[in-house]
Amino acid sequence: MDTTRSLFLPPQASTVAPDVDALFNFLLWMSVAFFALIMTLTVIFVVKYRRRGAATLTPGLHHNTALEMTWIVIPLILVGIIFVWGFRSFMAQNVVPKDAMEIKVSGQKWFWSFTYPDGLVMIDTLVVPAGKPIRLLMSSQDVIHSFFVPDFRIKRDVLPNRYTIAWFEAPKPGNHNLFCAEYCGKEHSGMIGEVRVLGEREYAQWLETAAFAGEGMAPEEYGAKLYVSKTCVTCHSNDGKAGTGPTFVGRFGKEVALQKGGAVLMDENYIRESILNPQAKVAAGYQPVMPTFQGLLKAHEVDALVAFIKSLNPSTGQ
Repeated sequence: MDTTRSLFLPPQASTVAPDVDALFNFLLWMSVAFFALIMTLTVIFVVKYRRRGAATLTPGLHHNTALEMTWIVIPLILVGIIFVWGFRSFMAQNVVPKDAMEIKVSGQKWFWSFTYPDGLVMIDTLVVPAGKPIRLLMSSQDVIHSFFVPDFRIKRDVLPNRYTIAWFEAPKPGNHNLFCAEYCGKEHSGMIGEVRVLGEREYAQWLETAAFAGEGMAPEEYGAKLYVSKTCVTCHSNDGKAGTGPTFVGRFGKEVALQKGGAVLMDENYIRESILNPQAKVAAGYQPVMPTFQGLLKAHEVDALVAFIKSLNPSTGQ
């Protein structure tokens, strides 16, 4: 969601944003100037050459070389400026610096996952250091998505069965909205993330903290954090209300009717299977739209989520 509450362009938060905005403003104000010129001349000509009496034949007219050269040369110069400017801006956005840090981006219904070089996986939150070029190697697990960060002026389709590449460099720390700009299904509007840009020291501290996330916490406490950070909350409520998926409340230890018939006991194994292979046993009354978290969650994170779900039904879960 746009938090700038402005009708104008959002803040410039990447190294390419000023040039993109400058070209956009050049096109905008050039169009406004020509619109004003054409409308003014139209009014002048309408008044000057309005009909004043009986219709008469127009006298013979000959071409005006100076006028013809004017309307040929001026547009040619403007088109040339726009082409050269646009091409340079296009190259700046598509040629990735050699020292860029690569992060794997995966889009799937309806969240983003980011895999760092050391194997760390983040969901819906991309954390990067300020002043460092970031290369995004992107692919989709299902349908077409589009990675769009308005503050960075970058937008790139994310496709299934192939990679697309985008890059950016954010010079200053800050938080920036991330959207999917391609309609990708029922919960498309909820596919919202964030790009957090940290200073060098803060980024190093974050990496260290993220590597040891969950240490010293009770499993159900860590699971509660993962329930939010891994976007389980998007489809599964913890207050008993049904969403895109069934609620987690009061279901552990009970039988779950399956879409294909039959039933299964909701125990630790069923929860684990539903997280890693969600299409295997879909609960009756719900669509098989949950993506797999295989490769996105470590074993101890799956354990923590299981503990959290069990804690929502303490009478039978312990």
